Amino acid sequence: MAENATVPASGPTTVPATAADTTPDNPWPLQLLSQKLKTHIERAPAAWVEGQVIELNRRGSSAFLTLRDVDAEISLPASIWSNVLDRQETPLERGSRVVALLKAEFWLKTGRVNMSVKDIRPVGLGDLLARIERLRHALAAEGLFAESRKKRLPLLPHRIGLITGRDSDAKKDVLRNAALRWPAVEFEIREVAVQGNTAVSQVVGALRELDARADVDVIVIARGGGALEDLLPFSSEQLIRAVAAAQTPVVSAIGHEADRPILDDVADLRASTPTDAAKRIVPEVSEELARVRQAEAQLRRSVTQLVARETDRLAAIRSRPVLAAPEGMVTARADDVDRLTRRSTAAITAAVTRAADQLVHLQAQVRSLSPQQTLDRGYAVVQLAGSKGSAGTGTVVRHPSQAPRGTELSVRVAGGRFGAESTGGSDAAVPGPKTQGAP
Repeated sequence: MAENATVPASGPTTVPATAADTTPDNPWPLQLLSQKLKTHIERAPAAWVEGQVIELNRRGSSAFLTLRDVDAEISLPASIWSNVLDRQETPLERGSRVVALLKAEFWLKTGRVNMSVKDIRPVGLGDLLARIERLRHALAAEGLFAESRKKRLPLLPHRIGLITGRDSDAKKDVLRNAALRWPAVEFEIREVAVQGNTAVSQVVGALRELDARADVDVIVIARGGGALEDLLPFSSEQLIRAVAAAQTPVVSAIGHEADRPILDDVADLRASTPTDAAKRIVPEVSEELARVRQAEAQLRRSVTQLVARETDRLAAIRSRPVLAAPEGMVTARADDVDRLTRRSTAAITAAVTRAADQLVHLQAQVRSLSPQQTLDRGYAVVQLAGSKGSAGTGTVVRHPSQAPRGTELSVRVAGGRFGAESTGGSDAAVPGPKTQGAP
């Protein structure tokens, strides 16, 4: 459908070679700019894109349609030959989800860029399911669904963030059932689009807003059931990664039990329905009160048993003889002390008496062996007298040869000491009086 136009083969040699070289005095001809734009645009390769048909008008051999992005408010007009549409087994209608091969074209005469559809194919339910499963496996391989990443829900959340459709049944189910189970629960509600091309961006925006609030303890994303196409936003990779990055625990409550968007896999808790989500995020007040009463009764019973057990133990201890008559232990020890005292006194007295007798005996032995006792019996000790300081003075005379004639002697007897002089004598002992060497 592109229009063909060419620049004249001949032209002024003063035309600038590039757009940067043009000036007010030396501009390009308009056809030259158009031709260069056409060459540049049509150099781009064709690309397969996915979108939703929101307009379709046939005009003879051609048709014009408008494709809209499935996750954003972006649309693109395009043209298509009628024979391409006629090849479709199922006629395209408004709202059909398709993949189309688009090629950019530039019309020289009007200066318009046109997107030409070279081929178009409807996206069936099987194609959507296969695409979701491929994305599910890819995200699982990254570890986004691992149990180790999932956060525990608080036992009793004080404020719950709820992301749901505007005035939807899912919202009413969550609010009603949560209030029935725990009347004091509080909600921070964000009403968003839950299907269509704006659903993903609105849900992600609400999720990030609630996740940034410190008073929100858990976030619930709830939606009622619907067709697979209606639930596609909850399998969007953008939403899945936003939930994985959230710091607040996220509960998925999408559709019915059979519905399984990828959001269920990445959420910290998957509820089969919005009603089930309300039952799982807040406890039942009557059940909790029953548990409190049960715990109170168990605690009272345990305390009563402990007091009774300790009372019996105390009574048993008090009945022991040592506590029944504590003075008996002191009396028995006093008797032991008296007995030991008498025994030790007797032992010491006997030891002292024996030691005194032994001392008297030893004194007698010492006296009998002392030199004075010998002198008292009539013996005398003869020593060389001589002058003071001379050799041999004071030596005891034990042999006559030690005292030749004229030797001055000193004789010690029991009564004192007197001097004598030796008259000499033989080596033989001479019988005489007991005092040896007496004058």
